[in-house]
Amino acid sequence: MNANPLRFEFATATRIVFGAGKVQEIGMLAKTFGRRALVVIGKSAGAVQRVEPVLSALMQAGVDYDTYSVSGEPTLDTVRAGRKACDLVIAFGGGSVIDTGKAIAALLTNPGDPLEYVEVIGQGRAIVNQPVPFIAIPTTAGTGSEVTRNAVLGSPEHKVKVSLRSPLMLPRVAVIDPDVIIAPPAQRLDALTQLIEPFVSCKANPMTDAICREGMRRWREGGIENWALAATFSGMALANAGLGAVHGFAGPLGGMYDAPHGALCAALLPAVMEVNERAVAALVKRGGPEGRDYQSRLQRFSEVRQIIGDIPALVRELQIPPLRAYGIRREDFPGIIPKAKAASSMKGNPVVLTDADLTEILDKSW
Repeated sequence: MNANPLRFEFATATRIVFGAGKVQEIGMLAKTFGRRALVVIGKSAGAVQRVEPVLSALMQAGVDYDTYSVSGEPTLDTVRAGRKACDLVIAFGGGSVIDTGKAIAALLTNPGDPLEYVEVIGQGRAIVNQPVPFIAIPTTAGTGSEVTRNAVLGSPEHKVKVSLRSPLMLPRVAVIDPDVIIAPPAQRLDALTQLIEPFVSCKANPMTDAICREGMRRWREGGIENWALAATFSGMALANAGLGAVHGFAGPLGGMYDAPHGALCAALLPAVMEVNERAVAALVKRGGPEGRDYQSRLQRFSEVRQIIGDIPALVRELQIPPLRAYGIRREDFPGIIPKAKAASSMKGNPVVLTDADLTEILDKSW
């Protein structure tokens, strides 16, 4: 793990409110930040219906609001169109909605185009001004975006998904209410991936270890409250210990193909675990100081299996489609691999993977 694992930083949302019925408190929470809110929601009829208690609570507290509906995963254009004058931003929805709200809140106070601020394809310009206060209310037990410091945005012209990232983007309040949360299989597996990857990451630390262990245990125990809590824990973990090859692939693939992020992560997880464990075991076998360091990493793969069980069997049980279901072709692999290697998530992988390793992961997930 870290060369000195007792030197680390940890940051998360300023305030976390968890529990059934807590969404009813949103009016009084919002009132502490201002009197005019921008409420970001999904475009489906179900999303519009489910947000009604939030809007009613705002009205009762004397907070005016405008709504901004987003469809699908956010793009740079989604954020450009959503910058509307307000005192605070509230996002009620899945990871895409929360990422949209997070990005809008940041760019309302930081001038310029979103492209200037994103990684990889942009200038990576720093967010320097405090964003408009942002409240996140997740409705899916998946991304953990309610406690992370980045927003994943697509750029169709570049065929890639990239992050807008800053410690200032952590939500002021995260309200996690199991009464408004659903947990489809692919999203549950996204949360699980976000607990496993930080746990085996080269950036892991004792605090994220504790969160990941408890998160995996609750994920395996099941039930909407446990899945919701596990998803929040996954966001805390990834924000502080990074991710790995699953997300290293999922970001570029999501930009190149019409494929949901959670489904991609679920399809990739078994192969990434297998190839990573084998690569780490090879370094242990080589011996020497480096081998001794990797021994602790290798033990973590066994610990994950002890808590979660057989991951390939779990993915089959939940009927997760393979990569080819989303139009990904074998002949596309050579174009995918360089983009995956350049992804920021790949920096947390427990070992540097070769092109042959990365090709094998794609092949096994295909």
